Amino acid sequence: MLGRKNLRYMMLVQPHLSGSEHGCAFCSFVFARTGYNKTLLRDRMDYVIRQLTTQDEPILWEMLYYGLSSAEKKEPPSRDVVRRPEIARYVEGWGRGGDTGFVAHDKKNRALLGAAWLRRPTDKSDASPELALAVKPEHRRHGVGTALLTQLVRANPDHSTISVSFVAGKPVLRLYERFGFKVVEQRPDAVVMHRPA
Repeated sequence: MLGRKNLRYMMLVQPHLSGSEHGCAFCSFVFARTGYNKTLLRDRMDYVIRQLTTQDEPILWEMLYYGLSSAEKKEPPSRDVVRRPEIARYVEGWGRGGDTGFVAHDKKNRALLGAAWLRRPTDKSDASPELALAVKPEHRRHGVGTALLTQLVRANPDHSTISVSFVAGKPVLRLYERFGFKVVEQRPDAVVMHRPA
């Protein structure tokens, strides 16, 4: 029998990856088993995920800003913060070799919800790719980040070692650990995580 966590994963993540719709009978079963509000869950699932292209740098600048925003902070940071060199390097010149990622859009109005992407540092050819994951504050805790990270991991099975920066605040390591990543190195500004092949 599927547990509650497995049911929640199937409903919030799998439809976005396959593009398929689930049946009403299955919906009713899940709502009855988990107690989720039907309208709320439908709203949560009403988005699409697509691969980032070389034309999407403006999208990533916006998502980088939201990655720096915290729901706990009363005042949002200045928009200029993303132009600092240590932060801008995650987006500037997007489209070079090795850049890859996905973006989530609202299915109806195409509004941006979140993005996840990988790129290698330009100053270290043998460095692990750095992962950035950002979801707009109002869409967090709705499964968007999990769906994006799922798609990114599936599309890049060879990237078993990644670097997760603390530039945008301490990441929610539990999310990455759900995908099999374990912390193998602690740095002042980042952690290096590895996922066994």
